Amino acid sequence: MSIKKTALHDIHTQSGAKMVEFAGYYMPIQYGGIRSEHRRVRETVGVFDVSHMGEIEIAGDRALEMVQSITINDASTLQIGQVQYSAMCYETGGIVDDILVYRFADKYLLVVNASNKDKDLQWIIDHKIDECEITDISEKISQLAVQGKKAEEILQKLTNVNLAEIKFYWFTEGNLAGFPMIISRTGYTGEPGFELYFENQYAVDVWNAVFETGEEFNVEPIGLGARDLLRLEKKMCLYGNDIDEKTNPLEAGLGWVTKLDTDDFIGKTALLKIKEAGLKRRLVAFTLNESGFPRHGYKIYKDGREVGVVTSGTVSPILEKGIGLGYVAKEFAKIGTEISIEVRKKMVPAVIIKPPFV
Repeated sequence: MSIKKTALHDIHTQSGAKMVEFAGYYMPIQYGGIRSEHRRVRETVGVFDVSHMGEIEIAGDRALEMVQSITINDASTLQIGQVQYSAMCYETGGIVDDILVYRFADKYLLVVNASNKDKDLQWIIDHKIDECEITDISEKISQLAVQGKKAEEILQKLTNVNLAEIKFYWFTEGNLAGFPMIISRTGYTGEPGFELYFENQYAVDVWNAVFETGEEFNVEPIGLGARDLLRLEKKMCLYGNDIDEKTNPLEAGLGWVTKLDTDDFIGKTALLKIKEAGLKRRLVAFTLNESGFPRHGYKIYKDGREVGVVTSGTVSPILEKGIGLGYVAKEFAKIGTEISIEVRKKMVPAVIIKPPFV
């Protein structure tokens, strides 16, 4: 299968981005450097091309019923223009994917992880109910994430929409830079910002408009490398690392979006049994007490005994120390517990903390 390109591919290569294959697309992993890009987002503003993400619409008279049956949060509470963080689960309680659910007047939009799009789409189709229409619009849509303290100030100069009125996890439809789009106050960095959804044909013009307007704030393009670092500092889960089909949302710390008191959804029976039996492990956040770089797959120890595994890890430029997430046996998951991470055959002392890291 050929590797796809986003509508902004040429801009990335002309900007000197290091391109890699990710989720079936050529994507920029970095431009000037991961640490400098990370700093730009934390200090002012950066722009991410995340057009590889998947967008799946569910419409029809029973659209809400279907969304309720395939997601673990309570979509019935959504008002028009509201966004909900949720997930889809298998019958076993394992996670199909974590997603965003957008409620429109006449449909729901599910935004899914790029690496899972085809799998998610098939799973949704397999659980379609009558009087619902499923439409994959992923190939038609470009998505930019404008993230950082100056994001609203930049974008407000490009639109008549009052961005200050858009609350966190809400969206509106309007023109920005002269083009129709969805303007959503969401993101994957922990910083203030917006995600913009529009047709591919507008991508280059929108990108150029944002960068011309944001020049006074030294706006920079940001790659997937810095995106991963930013999300980890805020303890945002990454599918394939921290959550997957072998993990359930309760042990992953996603109990707050798992509404077991709603109508039946796929995986609910299994999750109720898991809750009743008691969790065997939990996803925890930890910091290293000495220098070291924790990586996915590294083992976690307590008093010389293996008790878990690292799922995500890095060195935080802000904290200047190693940080990570990992699953540990429930009895060792308490905040303040001293553990050790095996880093290149060396036991590095660490401590479990209350997230986020920054």
